[in-house]
Amino acid sequence: MAINDEALDTIFRAARTHRHWLDKPVSSALLMAIYDLMRWGPTSGNTNPGRIVFVVSPEAKERLKPHLEAGNVEKTMTAPATAILGYDLDFARHMPKLNPRASAFDDAAANQVTAFRNGSLQGAYFIIAARALGLDCGPMSGFDNAGVDREFFAGTAVKSNFLCNLGYGDPAKLHPRAERLSFDEACRIV
Repeated sequence: MAINDEALDTIFRAARTHRHWLDKPVSSALLMAIYDLMRWGPTSGNTNPGRIVFVVSPEAKERLKPHLEAGNVEKTMTAPATAILGYDLDFARHMPKLNPRASAFDDAAANQVTAFRNGSLQGAYFIIAARALGLDCGPMSGFDNAGVDREFFAGTAVKSNFLCNLGYGDPAKLHPRAERLSFDEACRIV
């Protein structure tokens, strides 16, 4: 069954990338609810390599700050929460639980591609889930991946992919919406 137009507006058509935030906290329960929704999105072979660190405390924000490019500092430091979306290169250790019928994942190069691709998919599901739950998002690159990995994923096989600020965006500070490519500019039916 298709969802209604209002829901489609919420997660796609009317949703915007926010850079300015209202001073309104995001609860731990809401962050948990985002994951609880996004984890159901499909990944190849049910690999589920996505990993998330939610940066919410002032101390954690200060740990993240030196790894941000200058243009991303203010919007990240003022966001109620910042998610570090990563992917686990050692996702295969969970395959006996996630897909017991799967063949062995013993090719490191293939596993890296699988982890990055499916972790990116899970990052997209994350944004859709956050928007569906009433949060605004500010996904971004523009940070030192290696520094973030050392700071937040030390001792693990998790690598950062992108950051996503979360909260309640200030609609008064939005820029005019940028264009998107039309179907004919981006697609072909063969």
